[in-house]
Amino acid sequence: MNYFEVNFILKGKRGTELIKAKTRTDAISIAKSKLHGGTILKALPVSAPLENRIADFKEQHFGKIAQKKVKTESLIAAVRQLAVMTNAGISIHDSIKEVEKATVDPQLKAIFDDVNDSLNAGKSLTEAFMPFKFHVGDVTLAMIELGESTGDMSSSLTKLAEVLEEMMENAKKLKSALRYPTTVIIAIGIAFTILMVYVVPKFKEIFEKFNAELPMPTKVLLFLEHAINNYGLFILAGIVGIVMYNKYMYKTSDGYKRKSDKFILKVYLIGNVIFYASLSRFMLIFTELVRAGIPVADALDTALMTIDNEEIKDKLSTVKYEVERGSNLTDAFAKTELFEGMLIQMIKAGEQGGALDKMLEKVSDYYKARFNDIIDNLSSYIEPILIGFIAGMVLMMALGIFLPMWDMASAVKG
Repeated sequence: MNYFEVNFILKGKRGTELIKAKTRTDAISIAKSKLHGGTILKALPVSAPLENRIADFKEQHFGKIAQKKVKTESLIAAVRQLAVMTNAGISIHDSIKEVEKATVDPQLKAIFDDVNDSLNAGKSLTEAFMPFKFHVGDVTLAMIELGESTGDMSSSLTKLAEVLEEMMENAKKLKSALRYPTTVIIAIGIAFTILMVYVVPKFKEIFEKFNAELPMPTKVLLFLEHAINNYGLFILAGIVGIVMYNKYMYKTSDGYKRKSDKFILKVYLIGNVIFYASLSRFMLIFTELVRAGIPVADALDTALMTIDNEEIKDKLSTVKYEVERGSNLTDAFAKTELFEGMLIQMIKAGEQGGALDKMLEKVSDYYKARFNDIIDNLSSYIEPILIGFIAGMVLMMALGIFLPMWDMASAVKG
């Protein structure tokens, strides 16, 4: 992005405005939209002010890890308002400006202000929202593109609001399901730390007085006690550093993201949650696009925007390649090895019977049901792991402390 100093006359007075844009033409277009009737005299390229250079540096190097998504509640309210206004025949440009004025979310207000400038510069609504893909989500971009492709923006935005509400409910379910195991893990961590800091050192003094050979569980326990009491802060800093490094690499390195996405699909429970959530979103958008009459190849491109996991996206990308080579959709989906045999047969029946959209909707419902089942029963899936973890800790503490005590008691009796 470049900076331009735009000179203008507005209501008989001369003035200047600093505009950030890619080209001089874009800068003039943005200035015209802001001035509302002013006359543009000239636009000269200038160097960025110091504060803007600092902001650009931060955005370039740290923007990816610092950026935050728009609050779902605010986004849903804005989308609903857009849907109502476009349904009433108001142009999307005027609707965007009205939503910008109405929203109280500062982040969303800034996004809509930028989108308004992009529309003034001649971009489509999808292109205008593309720089904010992370903030508003892939599903939002996919449904906006659907609205532009079909010419029925109101219906697409209404459907988008429904999808966002469903995603918000699923997120609330997930948080609710994780609350119990998270509380248990935190409680275990606090209890373990207290034992290591205050209890184990007392027994350590006793063991050292006897100067006897200690069993392996006790050695492990004393090693952990030594590490926590002497290097606890360094260990904590190391853990935080590793988490931040992984987060940074995941958002800035494509190779690292691909490896992480492939690995996480193999992790117990988490992999299934990501898999079914991704396939459910993909099939939902793909079904809506096919139902609207969008060519399959174009529908696949748009639906792929909703997939964040690179491993799943790579496999689904082959579907378009196979379709363009002349394969039918059933064979193309089967080659991805992501779909169960039953689902492939359903897609085949829909393709042969001319009811593809209905069968795709059933496939979408299947993935949605599987995802909801995992979320609703998450606690029951995690409980055995928690019980095993707690049992292991208790066993280690008991063996570590009482084994040498028993040995000492036997030695005294002998």
